[in-house]
Amino acid sequence: MLMRLILLFTMVPLIELAILFKLNQYVGLGYTLGIVIFTGVLGAYLAKSQGNQILFRIKMEMGEGRMPGDELINGLCVLIGGAMLLTPGILTDTTGFILVLPGTRHLVKVFIKNKLRKMIDEGKVNFYFRW
Repeated sequence: MLMRLILLFTMVPLIELAILFKLNQYVGLGYTLGIVIFTGVLGAYLAKSQGNQILFRIKMEMGEGRMPGDELINGLCVLIGGAMLLTPGILTDTTGFILVLPGTRHLVKVFIKNKLRKMIDEGKVNFYFRW
């Protein structure tokens, strides 16, 4: 697991840098910087607005006495997506938009729920309750 994280945090920035250099060759430095700044600002706005909506729905569900499981997954996706959108790069921006936008986030949420359900069924995840 540690090795995967090391590879992730070293390879992704290198790949992103290579893509940005290549993009710079095709469209120029000004447009490349403009794209990075625009996606960062747009990503921050989207993450904030989606996060506020999710917090409202969590409060509403808890007020009704329900566990907001779907909304917690939505919140996690928006948090991770927002962080990726603030990170300069084309791949991280694409992944960030997928996680922040509601339509595509739903597909990711279904995948996460299926993955969790499978892990629970296989006994790889345990839940402990303290009273």
